[in-house]
Amino acid sequence: MRRPQVLLRTLAAVVLAAGGAAALTHPAAQAATAVVQAESYAAQSGVQVEATADTGGGQNAAYLASGDWMRFDGVDLGTGPLTVSARVASAVGSGTVELRTGSLTGPLLASLPITTNAGWQNWVTATATAATHPAGAQTVFAVMRNTTAGDFVNINWFSFETGAPSGNGWVAVDQAAWNVQLAAFRAMTPAPVPGHVVRVPEFNATCAYSHSRPDDPIIFPGLPGASHMHTFMGNRGTDASTTTQSLLANTATSCAPAADPSAYWIPTLYEGGKAIEPKDVIVYYGSRLPDATKTVPFPTGFRMIAGSATSQVPTPKGSVNQFYCAGPGGEIGRSADGNWPVCAPTANLMFQLVFPDCWDGRHLDSPNHKSHVAYNYTGACGGDHPVAIPSVSFVISYPTKGGADGFRLASGMASSMHGDFFNAWNESALGHRVKDCIVQSAKCNTAGTF
Repeated sequence: MRRPQVLLRTLAAVVLAAGGAAALTHPAAQAATAVVQAESYAAQSGVQVEATADTGGGQNAAYLASGDWMRFDGVDLGTGPLTVSARVASAVGSGTVELRTGSLTGPLLASLPITTNAGWQNWVTATATAATHPAGAQTVFAVMRNTTAGDFVNINWFSFETGAPSGNGWVAVDQAAWNVQLAAFRAMTPAPVPGHVVRVPEFNATCAYSHSRPDDPIIFPGLPGASHMHTFMGNRGTDASTTTQSLLANTATSCAPAADPSAYWIPTLYEGGKAIEPKDVIVYYGSRLPDATKTVPFPTGFRMIAGSATSQVPTPKGSVNQFYCAGPGGEIGRSADGNWPVCAPTANLMFQLVFPDCWDGRHLDSPNHKSHVAYNYTGACGGDHPVAIPSVSFVISYPTKGGADGFRLASGMASSMHGDFFNAWNESALGHRVKDCIVQSAKCNTAGTF
């Protein structure tokens, strides 16, 4: 499917046709991002287009040499600090892409550095910050500059992110750090897969219960006691004040491998007023895409949630967000209200929580902690969320069988089951697991080996 030509996003999505004027009102203290596909130019010189192999598909502007240019009308530059990015590929040479407003020789908005990355379809993101810029909808020219003859760059898209990058719920990824992490991942040589290995894209972290607190550093950061009770796995220091820096500084974890000091949490389960903590939680990292080869690791500090603590609806057998019984005998009955299974003496209560597997590529978090990610329903990541990330799922085993009285969650009914993930994996350890296990569709163990 062809991508929309010009996509403007704030907290509510606004889609405009290519070449049309774009005006966007920015709520106070909110970030906004205008993503402009390179092939959506209103005028150009020296530009051709071709099908792109970049994530999301569509076309890119190609065969760009010094002096070539593209004009984009109605690009909303908003107000406040401006970060400009471009998705670029280069097989030879180096140079810059100058972004100017008003005309080919108008005020310089930003200069994006281009260096060779060994392929016309090997895509990276170049980023720069504009010290000053005009506000609102502008005509923007992209002008190619280098000191040698010949083509030196292909461009897939530009993004213009304005306003506060954080403090309002939108947390922008550090593009420079992400580019370094992504380049290191791309350069990794995958481990040879032995012939006996099951060809399933998967690795895991095996976690034990760590501690419980009425805290939630994603939903209520810096507010101890503001949440219902949560059961924490992974990083043993997780509390209301947890940040990326604290996770990286204090790496004691209840998970194996030790290279994963990430924080994971779920609402506490109660039976007859007594907290029932998990026997174990296996955090699986895999892929639900037919083609897992485009999957990339999570950036450090990435966070997301799955499920909804506010969902309070009955969950009879067969409903979504379903607790179930695993082990010999399985489910042998239901609670008096029909919402909870009763397990055989040889089985345990279980839950599997699946997280989104597509990312917008620009934000570590969003105001509702969901808008920066999306579930794949079509077999591919695209549109606002073009980047394939590992499909995370919590498989939770509780050492209990249940009974007629059923259970309750700290957040309420069974339908309110939810989970949080705050990434602090060692980047090399995570990168090798994604490269070896997911990209190669090879089932790995907790150690990240076959």
